[in-house]
Amino acid sequence: MAERWATFGIDLHLDPSGPGLRRGLTDALREAVRGGRLTPGTRLPSSRALAADLGIARNTVADAYADLIAEGWLTARQGSGTRVAPRAVPERPAAPAPPRTPGRLAYSLMPGTPDLASFPRAAWLKATRRALAAAPHDAFGYGDPRGRPELRDALAGYLSRVRGVRADPGHVVVCSGFAHGLQLLSRVLRARGARTLAVEPYGLDAHWDLVHRAGLETAPLGRDALGTRAQDPGDADAVLLNPAHQFPLGGALLPERRAAVVEWARRTGGLILEDDYDGEFRYDRQPVGALQDLDPGRVVHLGTVSKSLAPGLRLGWMVVPPWLLPDVVDHGGGMTVSVVEQLALAEFLTSDAYDRQVRAARLRYRRRRDALVKALAAGAPHVRVTGIAAGLHAVLELPPGTEESVRRSATWQGLAVKGLASFRHPDVTDPAGDALVVGYATPPDHAWTGTLDALLRSLP
Repeated sequence: MAERWATFGIDLHLDPSGPGLRRGLTDALREAVRGGRLTPGTRLPSSRALAADLGIARNTVADAYADLIAEGWLTARQGSGTRVAPRAVPERPAAPAPPRTPGRLAYSLMPGTPDLASFPRAAWLKATRRALAAAPHDAFGYGDPRGRPELRDALAGYLSRVRGVRADPGHVVVCSGFAHGLQLLSRVLRARGARTLAVEPYGLDAHWDLVHRAGLETAPLGRDALGTRAQDPGDADAVLLNPAHQFPLGGALLPERRAAVVEWARRTGGLILEDDYDGEFRYDRQPVGALQDLDPGRVVHLGTVSKSLAPGLRLGWMVVPPWLLPDVVDHGGGMTVSVVEQLALAEFLTSDAYDRQVRAARLRYRRRRDALVKALAAGAPHVRVTGIAAGLHAVLELPPGTEESVRRSATWQGLAVKGLASFRHPDVTDPAGDALVVGYATPPDHAWTGTLDALLRSLP
């Protein structure tokens, strides 16, 4: 009978101690309520279930409950079981008031985030259900450190079809986003004796910090009017690039420079890390294929669903050259990503739901971009907009010396924005001009008009 009741009810951790089981149990329950571990309204296990859990007589539990009900610590009602009684809870000291800010940030044009309100919840739930129903039992074990084979197969097919990547499923490694992949690769490079990773002169300091924590130095490449001068990374051991759509400046790496950096890698034994963070989103140009296609042996292709679906999924991938794969696997890969999310994304890809999501998002973001350009042409014609042929952000070039004042003005308007200077590598000696980097995908639809108005009020 005890075994039967041990499978019912809810769990409750108690450690009865002291003279006598009844008194020890009563004291333990009272202290759990008094100390706040059991809050008012918490339902307790039935006397039969708790007795089975503790290995004591049911009457002992029932007597302890009765004592505490009499004292007012617990209540019991027919049909609702035994619960912790309502009582006055001492109020916590009020938190100190936050420092006053110029205005509440009601709007955001922060780059790097999609419209989270448009996440396809129903389609993702459907894919998750189908994936779970079809998953073999061993899918929920420790598994292959490269990630689930269903997802690696689906990614290989998708990347080959859409991005021109030469991807064997065996060379695909699932990771929890681009930052995780960069962290793994930086550790691998350092373990292999590398010292310096060349990076673009403008990018994310969070990525550079990851590289530094792995023991590598970062050295900025040069730039000119045609974009990043990636053709000769000098003495660097590897180079990190956004060839299809540079972040944040927005251009694509010129074909001759793509070929030149691949030739550098072949000649020196260097490695190219290709960050293809938003390669699916293009508007006024033909798709720019993956750099990895030029030499799969010298390029690691990295991608993510952070822009196409949501960053909170923590899903990304790497297509790794065969000679580097064992080292990457040794440093950890797909083991860090939920199997359920991997299976759901595999189903999302193979059912064409991912293609439908990307196409719908591309149309929505293009309309956003067009509305931004139109609003600026009407309300701030002196502001030049660049980097808008692809991606989810635009660069608004400002008069010299005005970037910081415009950013402060935006804050007063309740608008969160980023200045271009915040993306500049600290060792860059020839900075670009003043500008804002605005993420036009970020606001939900209902806030889009208000966001544009706040932006126009902020500009000189």
